[in-house]
Amino acid sequence: MARETARSTIPTPGRIPVTITINGAPAQLRIAPWTTLLDLLRDHLDLTGTKKGCDHGQCGACTVLVDGRRINSCLTLAVMTDGATVTTIEGIAADGTLQALQQAFIDHDAFQCGYCTPGQICSAAGLIAEGKAKSVDEIRELMSGNICRCGAYPNIVAAIQQAMGRS
Repeated sequence: MARETARSTIPTPGRIPVTITINGAPAQLRIAPWTTLLDLLRDHLDLTGTKKGCDHGQCGACTVLVDGRRINSCLTLAVMTDGATVTTIEGIAADGTLQALQQAFIDHDAFQCGYCTPGQICSAAGLIAEGKAKSVDEIRELMSGNICRCGAYPNIVAAIQQAMGRS
């Protein structure tokens, strides 16, 4: 006969208040502590431009900028961004005008299916702001965390070069 043991119930953690500036607009939310930034953006704020690709930080489709630094939002807990400024693809353009990087992606046809494009553009914006890439090889290396399953890499690099003023 199996012995039954008493199990204590572990209470579910309460929601945590988080204040984030997203694409220039302040947002105050109460979220579960396990909510990723990606899920916060997509499921709580309906900002669906940021894509869920692998959900393991390997493809870069979920790349956004946090305080100007590019990160994989699928690997970042939203509570870690409390007080931060988050920029998604929806916040790259200003006043309805495409940013130079977005226009360069169009000029160079730097997308095929477009699924990775939001992450590619956010990552490229961070790369340009970092100022580390000086050559095509450095652009390729610093963008290596963003996968394009369609193989538009030459066009993506050309678009970044144009946006950097090196076309």
